[in-house]
Amino acid sequence: METYDSQLHEIAAQAARLVVEEGLEYGPAKRRAVKAMGLPQRTALPDNELVEDEVRGYITLFCADTQPDELAALRRLALLWMDRLAQFRPYLGGAVWHGTATRLSDVYIQLFCDDPKSAELSLIDHHVDYEPRTVTGFQGDTVEALSVHAFSEELGEHIGVHLLIYDLDDLRGALKPDSRGRTPRGNSAAVAALLREKKDDER
Repeated sequence: METYDSQLHEIAAQAARLVVEEGLEYGPAKRRAVKAMGLPQRTALPDNELVEDEVRGYITLFCADTQPDELAALRRLALLWMDRLAQFRPYLGGAVWHGTATRLSDVYIQLFCDDPKSAELSLIDHHVDYEPRTVTGFQGDTVEALSVHAFSEELGEHIGVHLLIYDLDDLRGALKPDSRGRTPRGNSAAVAALLREKKDDER
């Protein structure tokens, strides 16, 4: 059992490095870690919570000087898009919400729409270039997403902003605490509060 746990932690640590240094999502990072370690393809993978713990540890060790400002820049970019899309009840999730994002991370915003096509029509009306795709949603099913390359003045580069389209009925389930009892995503007011906390901490 100890060897098994040790292997899971090693995979998680390798995956965490890929998440931070290359901006990979957790799933691809875990699979790359298994391959890099020469393990069988069917090797059991660590859960996302373990990878997240390793990501936080890696950031503390290697990115403590840069990550807080990069995270704040990404949250401000997210808030800008959330304000633009306020009519679609936007919620921020992923690493930018949980605080483990770096400048290589993408922004994931969930929109809860009365009409699933309304957000796409809004982007078209505002002449926003986007790429439609399908991704795995928070309930494990396939969800339509609209991906935008948004320029961050603070970071001086384009950031991937992914707008995941949900039905309004999905909103209640979206706010259930995760396995650690945390709120899994936040609305504009919650994101703004996180940014205010950072400013207060810097005073």
